[in-house]
Amino acid sequence: MAPALSFVIPLYNSAATIASLVHDIESLQVEGGHEVILVNDGSADATTDVCRDLVRTARVPITLVEHARNFGEHNAVLTGWRHAQGTYIVNLDDDGQNPPGEAVRLWQHASREGLDVVFGHYEVKQHSLWRNAGSWFTNRMTDWALDKPHGFYLSSFRCVSGFVTRQVVSYAGPYPYIDGLLLQVTQRIGSITVRHDVRRAGASGYTLRRLIRLWLSAWLNFSLLPLRAATAVGVVTAIAGLVAFVFVVWLWLIDRGPAYGWGWVMATVLVFSGTQLVMLGLIGEYLGRMFLAVNQRPQSVVREVIRSKTE
Repeated sequence: MAPALSFVIPLYNSAATIASLVHDIESLQVEGGHEVILVNDGSADATTDVCRDLVRTARVPITLVEHARNFGEHNAVLTGWRHAQGTYIVNLDDDGQNPPGEAVRLWQHASREGLDVVFGHYEVKQHSLWRNAGSWFTNRMTDWALDKPHGFYLSSFRCVSGFVTRQVVSYAGPYPYIDGLLLQVTQRIGSITVRHDVRRAGASGYTLRRLIRLWLSAWLNFSLLPLRAATAVGVVTAIAGLVAFVFVVWLWLIDRGPAYGWGWVMATVLVFSGTQLVMLGLIGEYLGRMFLAVNQRPQSVVREVIRSKTE
């Protein structure tokens, strides 16, 4: 029988934090039962050994999935969703900053309100200043790029229905952006305020490089807005070239302006350059759609799956 709730936790160098987090989850009382899915995303520390011990001594069903290498958080979450059996699935960070009790509140709210996705909104975030700034920029950017209510806060602490996860995991692209995938499937979304605790140990592995990769995934994989912006720039440039061309003609008629045809050359360059940008933008629109459809780089590679004997 499928459990009511699955906890999916992507792991990267989590040896110092994951045991206490899993023990907290095991102690929860969830009507209908719950399970834990651990996805080790190419950790270089003792995460695998700690997780194997957790599977061996599990008090609730635990599944450990080993990636062959590091693929990234969103890829690891999708792997976890593919192995989760719960009616609802909640994502937790591996550092203990998302309290399991708050995850249960997300699930209860989703069940009570009939929502497909409930995001946790942090009243006070226990992240560094630059990380908070990066999260703010990501949310402002997705206001433009994604089909979501303007200003709606997206976070990695979310509870998603099994129905929606089954739709989302069919995506095989190499650079998934989970919130973009969710918003393509459903608009039954909600948000509640949750607690955000101090990291239990170690330092965040979310570097500026990872944040930039996340931004690019949101923009390039789930929005054609950059290509349309290039088209708009081309149109504006072409119009500016035509205006300059008319101005040069006027200067020629009144026998003024630069000599040796400089104005004519610059106006012509502007017109043709703008026209080329317009055409490149249109071509890029088609290439972008083809890229989203046919890119075959692997999203993840699972090396091993280990399940506890409590299942």
